[in-house]
Amino acid sequence: MTLLHTPATTFGLRPDLAVIAKRVKPSSKVLDIGCGNGELMEVLQTHMWCDVRGIEIDGDCVERCVSQGLSVVQGDADRDLADYPDKGFDYAILSQTLQTAARPDRMLDELLRVGTRAFVSFPNFAHWRTRAALLFGGRMPVTRAIPVSWYATENIHHVTVKDFRDLAKEKGARIEREWFFAGERQLGRAGANGRAEFAVFELSR
Repeated sequence: MTLLHTPATTFGLRPDLAVIAKRVKPSSKVLDIGCGNGELMEVLQTHMWCDVRGIEIDGDCVERCVSQGLSVVQGDADRDLADYPDKGFDYAILSQTLQTAARPDRMLDELLRVGTRAFVSFPNFAHWRTRAALLFGGRMPVTRAIPVSWYATENIHHVTVKDFRDLAKEKGARIEREWFFAGERQLGRAGANGRAEFAVFELSR
């Protein structure tokens, strides 16, 4: 296993959000879909001078974001992205949310419609620990990257690195960059489908 480096997390962000923050150009217009508590939005707005909007289904998270001065609306990305204009944003971000979408293929279409560039991150279901849990334990895995039991998880479409690359090709999306992580550690591309706990892709079309 070749370890490239251990990246310093930008402003305390988790690794996938940190690499996204480093790639977004200052003063860009950004849509953060499934923005959670708004930690990435706050960094982009405060330190990168971006015009950042968010959409989040959890009402408590929306309240926390608004209380911090962030522009977030409560909505369901599976349905409400249709209300946003074509190429209305420089970047559309979907972090750790694709696997919860009703139709990830349609979600990717919408990301690439509303954003000139799109960032997508997700837990990699082909990670070796996940495979081992299924092979040797015979049960749906509970791992660091997939920490919730099968009956309580919001992950309804398990996706692998290979699956996502195939989906991007099917949708005519160009993969601009990709990053792979095991915990906080960034990994090389070789063997990422089995080595990476989660992945980040930057795409355009």
